[in-house]
Amino acid sequence: MGSAIAAATVGFLMAGSGSTSRPAEAAIAPQERTGAVKFYRIDQIPLTEALTAFADQNDLRLSYDARLTRGVRTRGLSGQFTTQDALRALLEGTTLTYRFADNGRSVLITLAQADNGVRNDAGAESLPPIDVGAETRGVVGGAGGAAGQNAYRLPNASSATKTDTPIMETPASVHVVPQAVLQDQQVVRIEKALQNVSGVIQIPWNQGQSDAFLIRGFSNGTIYRDGFLIPDVLGGGSSKRDTANLERVEVLKGPGSILYGRSEPGGIVNVVTKQPLEERRYAIQQQIGSFDFYRTTLDATGPISSDKSVLYRINVAYENAGSFRDFLHNDRIFIAPVVRWNIDNHTQLTAEFEYSHFNDTADPGIPPIGNRTAPVPRTRYVAEPNSNRSTGDRYLFGFNWSRDLDENWTFRHRFIGELWRFGENNSLFFDKANATGTLDRFFNVSLPGGRSDRYYTTANLAGKFETFGVKHNVLFGYDYFHIDDSLRTICCQAAPAFNIFSPSYLPNRFPLDPALLSRISFTQSWQGYYFQDQMQLPYDIFLLGGFRYDDATGMNNVSQLVSTRDNRISPRAGVLWRPMQWLSIYGSYTENFGVSNSLYRGATGNMIPAQTARQWEGGVKIELFDGRLSATASYFDLTKNNIGVPDPTNPTLSRTIGEAESRGLEFDLSGEVLPGWRIIATYAYLGYAKINKDVGWDGGAGNTGKRLFLAPRNSGSLWSTYEFQGDLAGLKLGGGVVALDDRYGDTINSYVLPSYAIFNLMGSYSFEVAGRKLTAQLNIDNLFDRTYWAGSNSWTFAMPGAPRTFLGSLKVEF
Repeated sequence: MGSAIAAATVGFLMAGSGSTSRPAEAAIAPQERTGAVKFYRIDQIPLTEALTAFADQNDLRLSYDARLTRGVRTRGLSGQFTTQDALRALLEGTTLTYRFADNGRSVLITLAQADNGVRNDAGAESLPPIDVGAETRGVVGGAGGAAGQNAYRLPNASSATKTDTPIMETPASVHVVPQAVLQDQQVVRIEKALQNVSGVIQIPWNQGQSDAFLIRGFSNGTIYRDGFLIPDVLGGGSSKRDTANLERVEVLKGPGSILYGRSEPGGIVNVVTKQPLEERRYAIQQQIGSFDFYRTTLDATGPISSDKSVLYRINVAYENAGSFRDFLHNDRIFIAPVVRWNIDNHTQLTAEFEYSHFNDTADPGIPPIGNRTAPVPRTRYVAEPNSNRSTGDRYLFGFNWSRDLDENWTFRHRFIGELWRFGENNSLFFDKANATGTLDRFFNVSLPGGRSDRYYTTANLAGKFETFGVKHNVLFGYDYFHIDDSLRTICCQAAPAFNIFSPSYLPNRFPLDPALLSRISFTQSWQGYYFQDQMQLPYDIFLLGGFRYDDATGMNNVSQLVSTRDNRISPRAGVLWRPMQWLSIYGSYTENFGVSNSLYRGATGNMIPAQTARQWEGGVKIELFDGRLSATASYFDLTKNNIGVPDPTNPTLSRTIGEAESRGLEFDLSGEVLPGWRIIATYAYLGYAKINKDVGWDGGAGNTGKRLFLAPRNSGSLWSTYEFQGDLAGLKLGGGVVALDDRYGDTINSYVLPSYAIFNLMGSYSFEVAGRKLTAQLNIDNLFDRTYWAGSNSWTFAMPGAPRTFLGSLKVEF
């Protein structure tokens, strides 16, 4: 800010009947802490008036030198912000900045302006800082430092540590796709949001019905919701998660077992949901797009009680859509209410519910011929339109509560239940087509009545203390997870002859052979105990250490066989040095407790240990332009061990000698370059991604030396928007590109999905009518109508990408 600073302290005082000059000693209410999110709407007015409106909305009093704001106007503020981010946005574009000092429990904020070397503090009243707390009750399972709806960069995240921690002080690669990006790209499926994170590739699993991704070369079909495990469904139908109630998406790269238990080693995808706000706000959006896409969403929030201690939020979505693919159609309903009760300044209770109904068409994609995908139109459907349906309902319910035991210790408990009830789930599977187009297909049917019941509870105790000049932020936790899957299936009856070059479909459903009926039923449960310590040492050195013990069992309920019993201790350690405010250098080592190798074994099979993994990582993080723009560059070496392989001496047995490894570089950039110009960019170089050790059924080398499927050597994305100022305020234009290298479509590297780059555009205009904010928006994806392949299922189901697609929307906020 220059060699000399003219500064004025901005003191936060509780408004009330007492004297405003009295030192503030009481803790501020949870909803008024600097980490809590509120909705602001402040027009482009003089800065003094804007600061007054800001103070009034927060029920706070500000004191500053009025000469600093004389003749200065703000660009305005609209959206959800924390206290800090709201202040930053109000000052954006002015010559003023602020300094934020935090001693762990108190803050002191100073407005400042560079001058010609003359320091002038006259008129500035120095007020005592007050306790603003360190945790956010309002965002359960999420980062307390959530920025406003316009921000492309969020300073804090919770997925790496289960605490609200600055990313610059976290010795791990963690990335956030904020609400602003979700809105600008009109994200309705999670895979589109994850295009904004390096090294994350879509996998069209379960015939396009499940959320699945490749992270650092390893497949992952599991998503976490506010830190809670939401696993994929065993053998049954499912549906991709709706985004109507998502606030942001966080991704932790590398093994996450230390906090989340059994998981795949590539990373953790954690979706953070919207939570109730104090201000009454309503938003209705209608989207209409190509291929008969119609989607309506509602977002409503506000207080229920007059004292604003009881708050609610409800998100609703209805979607009815066709597809560029022949015969595909889906019909979905989503409802998600949340109620939070702030019992007192130290205690809160939140209850939540989600209901989803889905009626979708399963899509196996297009098979390969030889070493390439079949040369047929991308619209071609190779299953049976009268049979391939996936229907069902999903119910999620839960509660969480927390209690501040004192100023340093907090206890939290959470519970989630998730119930899937399946109707029909009919699909076909096939191998490669031959050169003439003949395709041998087989039915795989789950009969109505299938279910999947999951129950998950977690409790943790978080505390802060100091020993010998070292600040500790510790976390003790316990998790318990239980899942029951039960299905009746008919597999694998041959379907009628089919040719992909001249398709002929059945006029009615094909009769199934009841002799092929079988029942699948498994119960899985595991519990974990974990400890974590985040330490801040002198000279801006941060240490992270911890371990977790997991104990897991699995049972085949049909044969009454305990099929797996696993336990493991998983450690993690990391160190970060922040020599300058804008620079962090870090390194870490983590281990992983992976999936079971013997859950599905038969009575003659053997019980073998679970998969494991280990990772070394190092990187650099930077912040530029007063923290508005940040970047992370990292190198990782990730090895997956104990992969089950056949025992060639006995086909009913397995051995855990398989190993796969990935090594590479990743780069992520996000934030605001100049006022109104926002950017999010990624690049990943996956130089090594191979199976190091494998054994075939014949005792040979199997897939040893093969590259991991769908793992491109180079991949990246760029998205940027510009929001006009002044006379063109309200207008926003943007665009970007997503690009991938060649990838192998299956695990044996028998066919290739070629490289591609697709370009996307957006434009929006916001204006007010009768006090209501209206936003009209248009997005164009795959602008140049490129034919490309989005991914495969690791076998013969190659999924074509969508052609040029238009998606328009009109949103009303009031």
